[in-house]
Amino acid sequence: MSIRKLIFTNDQIYHIYNRGVEKRTIFESKSDYQRALTTFCYYQRSNLPLRLSHFLNLNQEERDKFDPKKYPELVDIISFCLMPNHFHLLVKQLADNGVKTFISNFSNSYSRYFNLKHNRSGHLLQGTFKAVWVEDDNQLIQVSHYIHLNPVASFLIKEAEIFSFQWSSASEYVSKNNNGICNKKLVLDYYKNVDEYKKSLIFHAKKLRAIQESDKLLIDK
Repeated sequence: MSIRKLIFTNDQIYHIYNRGVEKRTIFESKSDYQRALTTFCYYQRSNLPLRLSHFLNLNQEERDKFDPKKYPELVDIISFCLMPNHFHLLVKQLADNGVKTFISNFSNSYSRYFNLKHNRSGHLLQGTFKAVWVEDDNQLIQVSHYIHLNPVASFLIKEAEIFSFQWSSASEYVSKNNNGICNKKLVLDYYKNVDEYKKSLIFHAKKLRAIQESDKLLIDK
């Protein structure tokens, strides 16, 4: 068994990612993607007395009384992207063991949901999640771009569809609505305005596609 060398520290930012065991699909429908996002939001909190599955079975009055948002946060979610067989997260740890607890709770909860829904058993995700410490502001911007461009890099969507792709936070970053999943301010503060961030992401998307097309031409020769 491998031993993780990275030490998670409060107020530090980390790129977290994992994929399905044997590279299998882990999001097979719109409801799977939506459940994953709901699970991220729910287990972002600590000391919750109810599992998500139990919370979702409460009626509206009971949910309002419980209100998960009253519980302290383990992490800030900065950016995310869900792909058919893997996911990426950019998070800031807010509490001791916050990242590990958050990902463990998400993985266990979503795996139970997926296995029950799709009539399967066993591990869904591939071993221990991967993590990279984001060391400086430049790396923060690069990783945020990388996460939002993942569907483009994988040819899942076209460059023009970045901000309409439902399962990444790119659309949230260019929205005036501040009631989303992410603390987008941590990235957007490095730009004059949202339009500047949008232009930057589009520029890098076009640059990425040009590199891919160039590589394809070399391979086809």
